[in-house]
Amino acid sequence: MGAGHDHGHSHGPPPGTSGTAAAAYRGRLRIALGITLTVLVAEIVGSALTGSLALLADAGHMATDAVGVGMALVAIHFANRPPGGRRTYGYARAEILAALLNCLLLLGVGGFILFEAIKRLANPTEVPGSTTVVFGLVGVVANLISLALLMRGQKESLNVRGAFLEVLSDALGSLAVVISALVIMATGWTQADPVASLLIGLMIVPRTVKLLREALDVLLEAAPKDVDMDEIRSHIMALPGVEDLHDLHVWTITSGMPVLSAHVVVDHAALDSVGHEKMLHDLQGCLGEHFDVEHCTFQLEPGGHAEHEARLCH
Repeated sequence: MGAGHDHGHSHGPPPGTSGTAAAAYRGRLRIALGITLTVLVAEIVGSALTGSLALLADAGHMATDAVGVGMALVAIHFANRPPGGRRTYGYARAEILAALLNCLLLLGVGGFILFEAIKRLANPTEVPGSTTVVFGLVGVVANLISLALLMRGQKESLNVRGAFLEVLSDALGSLAVVISALVIMATGWTQADPVASLLIGLMIVPRTVKLLREALDVLLEAAPKDVDMDEIRSHIMALPGVEDLHDLHVWTITSGMPVLSAHVVVDHAALDSVGHEKMLHDLQGCLGEHFDVEHCTFQLEPGGHAEHEARLCH
Protein backbone atom coordinates (compact mmCIF):
# COMPACT_ATOMS: atom_id res chain seq x y z
CA MET A 1 0.00 0.00 0.00
CA GLY A 2 2.50 2.59 -1.15
CA ALA A 3 5.44 1.97 1.15
CA GLY A 4 7.44 5.15 1.58
CA HIS A 5 4.51 7.32 0.51
CA ASP A 6 1.93 6.56 3.18
CA HIS A 7 0.85 9.73 4.93
CA GLY A 8 -2.20 9.97 7.15
CA HIS A 9 -3.89 13.02 8.57
CA SER A 10 -6.90 13.25 10.86
CA HIS A 11 -9.03 16.09 12.06
CA GLY A 12 -10.61 15.96 15.50
CA PRO A 13 -10.37 13.10 17.97
CA PRO A 14 -10.18 9.57 16.63
CA PRO A 15 -13.42 7.60 16.45
CA GLY A 16 -14.38 5.97 19.70
CA THR A 17 -12.56 8.47 21.88
CA SER A 18 -14.90 11.46 21.97
CA GLY A 19 -18.22 9.79 22.69
CA THR A 20 -20.90 8.70 20.27
CA ALA A 21 -23.88 10.82 19.23
CA ALA A 22 -26.20 8.74 21.42
CA ALA A 23 -24.15 9.24 24.60
CA ALA A 24 -25.55 12.73 25.14
CA TYR A 25 -29.06 11.25 25.49
CA ARG A 26 -28.28 8.58 28.07
CA GLY A 27 -30.12 10.43 30.87
CA ARG A 28 -33.21 10.97 28.72
CA LEU A 29 -33.26 7.32 27.74
CA ARG A 30 -33.20 6.35 31.42
CA ILE A 31 -36.18 8.59 32.14
CA ALA A 32 -38.03 7.13 29.15
CA LEU A 33 -37.27 3.62 30.42
CA GLY A 34 -38.72 4.45 33.85
CA ILE A 35 -41.89 5.87 32.29
CA THR A 36 -42.24 2.85 30.01
CA LEU A 37 -41.97 0.32 32.85
CA THR A 38 -44.54 2.21 34.92
CA VAL A 39 -47.10 2.32 32.11
CA LEU A 40 -46.40 -1.31 31.20
CA VAL A 41 -47.52 -2.46 34.61
CA ALA A 42 -50.59 -0.20 34.49
CA GLU A 43 -51.67 -1.49 31.06
CA ILE A 44 -51.27 -5.14 32.01
CA VAL A 45 -53.54 -4.52 34.97
CA GLY A 46 -55.95 -2.59 32.75
CA SER A 47 -56.09 -5.37 30.16
CA ALA A 48 -56.79 -7.94 32.85
CA LEU A 49 -59.64 -5.81 34.21
CA THR A 50 -61.20 -4.94 30.85
CA GLY A 51 -60.32 -7.82 28.53
CA SER A 52 -59.18 -5.31 25.88
CA LEU A 53 -56.92 -6.83 23.21
CA ALA A 54 -55.89 -3.36 22.06
CA LEU A 55 -54.80 -2.52 25.59
CA LEU A 56 -52.91 -5.82 25.85
CA ALA A 57 -51.32 -5.11 22.46
CA ASP A 58 -50.24 -1.72 23.76
CA ALA A 59 -48.79 -3.40 26.86
CA GLY A 60 -46.87 -5.67 24.51
CA HIS A 61 -45.51 -2.57 22.82
CA MET A 62 -44.50 -1.20 26.18
CA ALA A 63 -42.63 -4.42 26.95
CA THR A 64 -40.67 -4.16 23.71
CA ASP A 65 -40.17 -0.46 24.40
CA ALA A 66 -38.57 -1.35 27.71
CA VAL A 67 -36.33 -3.96 26.09
CA GLY A 68 -35.50 -1.61 23.22
CA VAL A 69 -34.62 1.36 25.39
CA GLY A 70 -32.68 -0.95 27.70
CA MET A 71 -30.68 -2.27 24.75
CA ALA A 72 -30.00 1.28 23.61
CA LEU A 73 -28.60 2.15 27.03
CA VAL A 74 -26.43 -0.98 27.18
CA ALA A 75 -25.16 -0.26 23.66
CA ILE A 76 -24.24 3.32 24.63
CA HIS A 77 -22.27 1.98 27.59
CA PHE A 78 -20.22 -0.36 25.41
CA ALA A 79 -19.94 1.99 22.43
CA ASN A 80 -18.28 4.65 24.56
CA ARG A 81 -15.63 2.39 26.03
CA PRO A 82 -12.15 3.36 24.80
CA PRO A 83 -10.65 1.45 21.88
CA GLY A 84 -7.71 -0.83 22.44
CA GLY A 85 -6.01 -4.04 21.42
CA ARG A 86 -7.70 -5.68 18.46
CA ARG A 87 -10.79 -3.46 18.74
CA THR A 88 -9.28 -0.33 17.23
CA TYR A 89 -12.68 1.37 17.04
CA GLY A 90 -13.78 0.04 20.41
CA TYR A 91 -17.39 -1.17 20.54
CA ALA A 92 -18.92 1.76 18.63
CA ARG A 93 -20.89 -0.60 16.37
CA ALA A 94 -22.78 -1.89 19.43
CA GLU A 95 -25.25 0.97 18.92
CA ILE A 96 -25.99 -0.13 15.36
CA LEU A 97 -26.50 -3.71 16.53
CA ALA A 98 -28.95 -2.42 19.15
CA ALA A 99 -30.86 -0.53 16.45
CA LEU A 100 -30.96 -3.71 14.36
CA LEU A 101 -32.28 -5.77 17.30
CA ASN A 102 -34.91 -3.08 17.93
CA CYS A 103 -36.09 -3.52 14.34
CA LEU A 104 -36.46 -7.27 14.82
CA LEU A 105 -38.38 -6.69 18.05
CA LEU A 106 -40.74 -4.23 16.41
CA LEU A 107 -41.39 -6.52 13.44
CA GLY A 108 -42.00 -9.48 15.74
CA VAL A 109 -44.46 -7.61 17.93
CA GLY A 110 -46.18 -6.12 14.90
CA GLY A 111 -46.65 -9.58 13.38
CA PHE A 112 -48.03 -10.98 16.63
CA ILE A 113 -50.50 -8.11 17.01
CA LEU A 114 -51.72 -8.54 13.43
CA PHE A 115 -52.21 -12.27 13.96
CA GLU A 116 -54.16 -11.80 17.20
CA ALA A 117 -56.25 -8.97 15.74
CA ILE A 118 -57.33 -11.08 12.76
CA LYS A 119 -58.37 -13.85 15.16
CA ARG A 120 -60.34 -11.39 17.32
CA LEU A 121 -62.08 -9.91 14.26
CA ALA A 122 -63.72 -13.28 13.71
CA ASN A 123 -64.62 -13.63 17.40
CA PRO A 124 -64.96 -10.17 18.97
CA THR A 125 -65.36 -9.92 22.74
CA GLU A 126 -67.00 -7.33 24.95
CA VAL A 127 -64.64 -4.56 26.09
CA PRO A 128 -65.61 -2.03 28.81
CA GLY A 129 -64.93 1.22 26.98
CA SER A 130 -64.68 3.70 29.85
CA THR A 131 -62.03 1.76 31.78
CA THR A 132 -60.05 1.15 28.58
CA VAL A 133 -60.10 4.89 27.79
CA VAL A 134 -58.57 5.71 31.15
CA PHE A 135 -55.68 3.26 30.73
CA GLY A 136 -55.21 4.27 27.10
CA LEU A 137 -54.94 7.95 28.01
CA VAL A 138 -52.29 7.13 30.59
CA GLY A 139 -50.30 5.45 27.82
CA VAL A 140 -50.75 8.40 25.44
CA VAL A 141 -49.53 10.97 27.98
CA ALA A 142 -46.58 8.87 29.11
CA ASN A 143 -45.46 8.16 25.56
CA LEU A 144 -45.73 11.81 24.54
CA ILE A 145 -43.37 12.70 27.40
CA SER A 146 -40.87 10.05 26.26
CA LEU A 147 -41.16 11.19 22.64
CA ALA A 148 -40.38 14.77 23.66
CA LEU A 149 -37.29 13.54 25.52
CA LEU A 150 -35.98 11.59 22.52
CA MET A 151 -37.12 13.82 19.65
CA ARG A 152 -33.79 15.54 19.11
CA GLY A 153 -31.63 12.48 19.71
CA GLN A 154 -33.43 10.38 17.10
CA LYS A 155 -32.21 12.78 14.41
CA GLU A 156 -28.59 12.23 15.42
CA SER A 157 -28.33 8.54 16.27
CA LEU A 158 -29.75 5.34 14.80
CA ASN A 159 -29.53 3.81 18.26
CA VAL A 160 -31.71 6.54 19.79
CA ARG A 161 -33.99 6.42 16.74
CA GLY A 162 -34.62 2.73 17.38
CA ALA A 163 -35.76 3.56 20.92
CA PHE A 164 -37.72 6.55 19.61
CA LEU A 165 -39.60 4.39 17.10
CA GLU A 166 -40.45 1.92 19.85
CA VAL A 167 -42.03 4.75 21.84
CA LEU A 168 -43.66 6.31 18.78
CA SER A 169 -45.34 3.07 17.77
CA ASP A 170 -46.61 2.69 21.31
CA ALA A 171 -47.90 6.27 21.38
CA LEU A 172 -49.85 5.55 18.20
CA GLY A 173 -51.03 2.31 19.75
CA SER A 174 -52.25 4.05 22.90
CA LEU A 175 -54.11 6.56 20.77
CA ALA A 176 -55.72 3.73 18.81
CA VAL A 177 -56.78 2.12 22.10
CA VAL A 178 -58.51 5.33 23.20
CA ILE A 179 -60.25 5.84 19.85
CA SER A 180 -61.47 2.22 19.69
CA ALA A 181 -62.82 2.40 23.24
CA LEU A 182 -64.67 5.63 22.44
CA VAL A 183 -66.16 4.01 19.33
CA ILE A 184 -67.33 1.04 21.41
CA MET A 185 -68.90 3.38 23.97
CA ALA A 186 -70.67 5.39 21.27
CA THR A 187 -71.79 2.61 18.93
CA GLY A 188 -71.36 -0.71 20.67
CA TRP A 189 -69.27 -1.95 17.74
CA THR A 190 -66.92 -4.36 19.55
CA GLN A 191 -64.84 -5.02 16.45
CA ALA A 192 -63.34 -1.55 16.88
CA ASP A 193 -60.92 -3.10 19.38
CA PRO A 194 -59.28 -5.62 16.96
CA VAL A 195 -59.42 -3.02 14.16
CA ALA A 196 -57.39 -0.68 16.37
CA SER A 197 -54.95 -3.54 16.97
CA LEU A 198 -54.60 -4.03 13.20
CA LEU A 199 -53.80 -0.35 12.78
CA ILE A 200 -51.18 -0.55 15.54
CA GLY A 201 -49.45 -3.42 13.76
CA LEU A 202 -49.58 -1.75 10.35
CA MET A 203 -48.18 1.54 11.68
CA ILE A 204 -45.06 -0.22 12.97
CA VAL A 205 -43.84 -1.73 9.71
CA PRO A 206 -42.83 1.19 7.38
CA ARG A 207 -40.76 3.08 9.97
CA THR A 208 -39.16 -0.13 11.16
CA VAL A 209 -38.18 -1.19 7.64
CA LYS A 210 -36.61 2.26 7.06
CA LEU A 211 -34.55 2.00 10.26
CA LEU A 212 -33.58 -1.58 9.36
CA ARG A 213 -32.33 -0.42 5.96
CA GLU A 214 -30.26 2.38 7.51
CA ALA A 215 -28.74 0.05 10.12
CA LEU A 216 -27.82 -2.49 7.43
CA ASP A 217 -26.24 0.30 5.36
CA VAL A 218 -23.94 1.11 8.28
CA LEU A 219 -23.04 -2.57 8.80
CA LEU A 220 -22.36 -2.95 5.07
CA GLU A 221 -20.19 0.20 5.24
CA ALA A 222 -22.19 2.10 2.64
CA ALA A 223 -21.49 5.81 2.28
CA PRO A 224 -23.69 7.95 4.59
CA LYS A 225 -26.89 9.02 2.85
CA ASP A 226 -26.03 12.72 3.22
CA VAL A 227 -22.62 12.32 1.59
CA ASP A 228 -22.32 12.81 -2.18
CA MET A 229 -19.32 10.75 -3.31
CA ASP A 230 -19.09 12.50 -6.68
CA GLU A 231 -19.06 15.89 -4.98
CA ILE A 232 -16.30 14.82 -2.60
CA ARG A 233 -14.28 13.55 -5.52
CA SER A 234 -14.80 16.81 -7.42
CA HIS A 235 -13.69 18.94 -4.45
CA ILE A 236 -10.50 16.92 -3.95
CA MET A 237 -9.67 16.88 -7.65
CA ALA A 238 -10.10 20.68 -7.78
CA LEU A 239 -7.24 21.27 -5.32
CA PRO A 240 -4.01 22.60 -6.86
CA GLY A 241 -1.47 19.85 -7.40
CA VAL A 242 -3.95 16.94 -7.28
CA GLU A 243 -3.70 14.83 -10.44
CA ASP A 244 -5.90 11.89 -9.63
CA LEU A 245 -7.84 10.14 -6.87
CA HIS A 246 -8.52 6.45 -6.25
CA ASP A 247 -9.59 4.08 -3.46
CA LEU A 248 -11.97 6.71 -2.09
CA HIS A 249 -14.05 5.23 0.73
CA VAL A 250 -16.54 6.88 3.07
CA TRP A 251 -18.37 4.87 5.70
CA THR A 252 -19.86 5.17 9.17
CA ILE A 253 -18.58 3.47 12.30
CA THR A 254 -21.69 4.49 14.22
CA SER A 255 -24.07 7.45 14.11
CA GLY A 256 -22.14 10.72 14.20
CA MET A 257 -18.83 9.00 13.40
CA PRO A 258 -18.20 9.20 9.61
CA VAL A 259 -14.81 8.09 8.30
CA LEU A 260 -13.04 8.73 4.99
CA SER A 261 -9.93 7.32 3.38
CA ALA A 262 -8.45 8.05 -0.03
CA HIS A 263 -5.33 7.71 -2.14
CA VAL A 264 -4.49 11.08 -3.66
CA VAL A 265 -2.13 11.27 -6.62
CA VAL A 266 -0.11 14.50 -6.35
CA ASP A 267 2.10 16.27 -8.86
CA HIS A 268 5.78 16.06 -7.86
CA ALA A 269 6.44 19.74 -8.45
CA ALA A 270 3.41 20.84 -6.46
CA LEU A 271 4.31 18.57 -3.58
CA ASP A 272 7.90 19.78 -3.52
CA SER A 273 6.78 23.41 -3.48
CA VAL A 274 4.09 23.23 -0.77
CA GLY A 275 5.20 20.18 1.20
CA HIS A 276 3.25 17.21 2.54
CA GLU A 277 1.84 19.01 5.58
CA LYS A 278 0.42 21.85 3.48
CA MET A 279 -1.15 19.41 1.03
CA LEU A 280 -2.72 17.38 3.84
CA HIS A 281 -3.95 20.57 5.48
CA ASP A 282 -5.56 21.69 2.21
CA LEU A 283 -7.23 18.31 1.73
CA GLN A 284 -8.61 18.32 5.26
CA GLY A 285 -9.74 21.92 5.00
CA CYS A 286 -11.53 21.17 1.74
CA LEU A 287 -13.53 18.33 3.30
CA GLY A 288 -14.07 20.01 6.66
CA GLU A 289 -15.55 23.09 5.04
CA HIS A 290 -18.03 21.34 2.77
CA PHE A 291 -18.77 17.91 4.22
CA ASP A 292 -19.63 16.36 7.57
CA VAL A 293 -16.65 13.99 7.56
CA GLU A 294 -14.19 14.78 10.31
CA HIS A 295 -11.97 11.69 10.54
CA CYS A 296 -9.98 11.37 7.33
CA THR A 297 -6.93 9.38 6.26
CA PHE A 298 -5.10 10.36 3.08
CA GLN A 299 -2.29 8.59 1.29
CA LEU A 300 -0.30 10.98 -0.90
CA GLU A 301 1.44 9.28 -3.79
CA PRO A 302 3.21 10.22 -7.04
CA GLY A 303 1.75 9.50 -10.45
CA GLY A 304 2.09 5.87 -11.51
CA HIS A 305 2.36 4.61 -7.94
CA ALA A 306 -1.05 2.89 -8.09
CA GLU A 307 0.25 0.51 -10.75
CA HIS A 308 2.76 -0.92 -8.26
CA GLU A 309 0.23 -1.51 -5.47
CA ALA A 310 -1.00 -4.98 -4.70
CA ARG A 311 -4.10 -5.98 -6.64
CA LEU A 312 -5.94 -6.44 -3.33
CA CYS A 313 -5.80 -2.68 -2.71
CA HIS A 314 -7.98 -1.88 -5.71
